[in-house]
Amino acid sequence: MNRKKFITTTGQIGLAIFLPINIWPMDKEPQQLLFEDDGKIPNSKYPLILYKNAFKERSNSGATWLEKRFSENNWTNSWRNGIYPFHHYHSTSHEVLGIYSGSALVHFGGEKGEKVNVEAGDIVIIPAGVGHKKLGSKNLGVVGAYPDGRSWDLNKGEPGERPKADKNIASLPIPVADPLLGMTDGLKKIWV
Repeated sequence: MNRKKFITTTGQIGLAIFLPINIWPMDKEPQQLLFEDDGKIPNSKYPLILYKNAFKERSNSGATWLEKRFSENNWTNSWRNGIYPFHHYHSTSHEVLGIYSGSALVHFGGEKGEKVNVEAGDIVIIPAGVGHKKLGSKNLGVVGAYPDGRSWDLNKGEPGERPKADKNIASLPIPVADPLLGMTDGLKKIWV
């Protein structure tokens, strides 16, 4: 018996048993981006989490897969569309964006934030208060969802939004599960 081949094969089988179907071994650890309050966009004490190349399905089957996966982890009230082309944030819910087609350049964290390329296969968990704005895209398809199916509001960093938005953000619980990885990994380890 070729022990090296046996160990490699059994390791792959073990990995297949524990990883849900269609979840790739991701490129690397998730990226974490933390943004400071810029006076208009409150941002968050929790980092934005970016899973690069997290799933393999694309187009409509990718959108369906994302909706199902998010729902299994109690991220519901989902939609399919794109990302608004203006700075905005939500104070009543965290948000997940799953990119099922195309690509986009997204500005996270407000004017002083960071510009990030996202593409099909990526999943972004945006804490309540973190600004996001699409700068440009090509054939972009997004599924968005919210923990516990929460209703979301739309804030643009305009005068009068705060301190109510700050109070809303501070009162939100950490979700019971990561929208991709479930109850014991991802944001459950990062947002502690």
